[in-house]
Amino acid sequence: MSIVVEHEKRRREILEKALDVFMDEGFENATFQKIADRCGITRTTLYIYFRNKKDIFNYSIKQLLGEVEADIAGLWEDPSLTYPDRIVRVLSMILDRLEENRRLLLVILDFLRYLAKSNADPEVRVRRRTLRLRHIIATMVIEGIRAGEIVPVNVRTADDLLYGLIESAIFRLVILNRPSVGELKQAVELTIRQITSTSSREQGAGSRE
Repeated sequence: MSIVVEHEKRRREILEKALDVFMDEGFENATFQKIADRCGITRTTLYIYFRNKKDIFNYSIKQLLGEVEADIAGLWEDPSLTYPDRIVRVLSMILDRLEENRRLLLVILDFLRYLAKSNADPEVRVRRRTLRLRHIIATMVIEGIRAGEIVPVNVRTADDLLYGLIESAIFRLVILNRPSVGELKQAVELTIRQITSTSSREQGAGSRE
C-alpha cells in the first residue's frame, strides 16, 4: 500500500474516533489530547495528520461535501435521465448522505452553539459552507428550464424551496432525533413534479413503459 493511501486511511480512522470525542465531550471540551488518547496515539503523531481540533472538524465537513459533490457529478452526467429525474436523484442522494452522517451533523450543531456563545455569527459560517451546494441546485433548475423539461419558474424561489427540504432533513435528524428522513424523498418527488413540464412528464412515462 502506498504511503499516500496509508496516510489517508489513518486520517479517516482518526476522524471516526474524533467524532466520538466530539459527541462525548462537546466541541468546546474536546481537546487534541483527548482525541489522541481515543486514537491510541501521541499528540506528536496526531500533529502529523491535523494541526488542531478545529482542523479535524473542518476536514470532516470538507470530506462530506466532497463525497456529495462527487455523487452529484455522477448523477448529473447520466444522459439517460431527464433533468427532473436528475434533480430528484441528486436530492435523494443528499438526504441519504445526511442520514449516514448524522453524528457529524450533531457535532456541527454543537459547534454552532459554541460559536454563538463566543459572540461569533454562526449564520455566516453556515452560509459560506452551503453556498456551493445552493449554487449546484440552482444550476440544475436553470438547465432543466433551458432544456424545456422544467416549466419557467423563479430560480431563486425554486432553490429556496429545494434547499429548504435539505434543511428540514437536518432539523429532523439533529433536533427531532429522527432515525430517518425517508419521507422527505416523497416531498422531493412531489415538488419536482409540480415544476416538470408536460412534455418531460410524458417522456418519463414513456421511458418507463
